[in-house]
Amino acid sequence: MGDVAKDLTAGTVGGAANIIVGHPFDTIKVKLQSQPTPAPGQVAKYSGAIDAVKQTVAAEGPRGLYKGMGAPLATVAALNAVLFSVRGQMEAVLRTEPGAPLAVKQQVVAGAGAGIAVSFLACPTELIKCRLQAQSSLAEAGVASGVALPKGPIDVAKHVVRDAGARGLFKGLVPTMGREVPGNAVMFGVYEAAKQYFAGGKDTSNLSRGSQILAGGLAGAAFWLSVYPTDVVKSVIQVDDYKNPRYSGSIDALRKIVAAEGVKGLYKGFGPAMARSVPANAATFVVYEITRSALG
Repeated sequence: MGDVAKDLTAGTVGGAANIIVGHPFDTIKVKLQSQPTPAPGQVAKYSGAIDAVKQTVAAEGPRGLYKGMGAPLATVAALNAVLFSVRGQMEAVLRTEPGAPLAVKQQVVAGAGAGIAVSFLACPTELIKCRLQAQSSLAEAGVASGVALPKGPIDVAKHVVRDAGARGLFKGLVPTMGREVPGNAVMFGVYEAAKQYFAGGKDTSNLSRGSQILAGGLAGAAFWLSVYPTDVVKSVIQVDDYKNPRYSGSIDALRKIVAAEGVKGLYKGFGPAMARSVPANAATFVVYEITRSALG
């Protein structure tokens, strides 16, 4: 099996682990990000992450926390094929000699390159996922009033294409790239730096599972710390109505969020995102490393 195929297989398994562990946290994050700003004198639908969990489970049962998971699971193979294969190929280009470990700054470059490539697949996947996760808020805001809510990923895609054509699936591509490029650059750089720190040098081949888990968790936390406001902008744009949009673009969304809620509006859902990032990314990297090692 070639290196690209190994990266594809290991990345797919690692990505599936990420989604299964992290999706409930992601659902709460999107609900908090996309809930409408309350009118003066009114309270927000969700007072915080715990309240969002309680209301979601009360209204939809535990399965409500996994709403929208079909889209990322269905495309996990393609997403991780691109992410890990492009990163692997960039590592080969950047490597000074066969088998030599990459420096942290080289992993940053490889991560950024992988982020550019994966954005084109992540954008439509994220759009479908976010619109499914935010359905209750959209309906209550009147966005979907009088219209039957989509029942799943395929139904959402059909609604989007009907309303905006195929290009509608790429709504939010700019902020998606604004998240994926710097986010993956930071994530892979921190992962490599943490591994080398725990290993006491550049040779990380004998690193313990515990150290890999910690390095993966730190890498995931670093991803969100570096790009979270961009993710908020992406989410509100992707759940925005196609026919009567509230936002004309990323800058407009940024300005309106800050004007209505202050800078703290750019950090709605930050708690669930950080709570998700550590276990989900730890699972991704450890499962990837285990699978890649097993493939030789």
